[in-house]
Amino acid sequence: MEKLIITIAPTGSVPTKKNTPHVSIRPDEIIQTGILCEKAGASIIHIHARNPVDETASTRFSIFKEIYQGLKQETNLILQISTGGRAGMAYEQRSERLSLKPEMASLTTGSVNFPSSVYANSPDLINSLALDMKTHGIKPEIEVFDVSMIQNALDLVEKDVIQTPLHFDFVMGLKGAIPATIENLVHLKNSIPHDSTWTVAGIGAFQLPMCVHAIAMGGHVRVGLEDCIYFSKGKLASNQQFVDRIVQTSEIMGRKIATPDEARKILGLI
Repeated sequence: MEKLIITIAPTGSVPTKKNTPHVSIRPDEIIQTGILCEKAGASIIHIHARNPVDETASTRFSIFKEIYQGLKQETNLILQISTGGRAGMAYEQRSERLSLKPEMASLTTGSVNFPSSVYANSPDLINSLALDMKTHGIKPEIEVFDVSMIQNALDLVEKDVIQTPLHFDFVMGLKGAIPATIENLVHLKNSIPHDSTWTVAGIGAFQLPMCVHAIAMGGHVRVGLEDCIYFSKGKLASNQQFVDRIVQTSEIMGRKIATPDEARKILGLI
């Protein structure tokens, strides 16, 4: 079985210091988290930007650039920039950061209901972001909140907008999206092309069980405070603790951990 790729998602757009003191908000905090999580066993870091003053999600290019350059200088992590729309839905707000030319970027191939809002991704916007990634030589991580988003990605392959082999991230357990069950995870895995790679991101209490199933099934995992702030019921966690737990769990299950360069080979980045 392939070595396990661990993605750390340290920030996201939602948790604040009021929710947990461990969340990384400022660029220097995100960079330091990347350093610690790489040492712990992470290979990929999923990057969001925040306004340092009020902690809200940000689309500011200068913040993304500071984070990107700091992580590139201080780590060997695969840098994966989010093109998510919580900070701003417009194409221009979500595409500018791709000019940094990270190795990877997220691409959500459909719309979904978040608990209090609609995460809208029109066909034209998806196509435009995908073309930008192709232009800059960026490998998309296809964010799948429901099964239909897999077919939308395959349609982009047919149009030669994105290229195979594909990499998917199954986001499971979010209210309004696909429930986090083993049956649904198996169905998602069986719905993608055989030469694809895949990661699972379980939301909240679903993070650990979905990761364990992914390890056993030959997939990869995403952990971090973007998706869950608790290590166990009532106990807050740091990003590094989440990575440490997955490393220990995977080793117990007999699966070794991929270094960033090994992850690059598995994902076809080199």
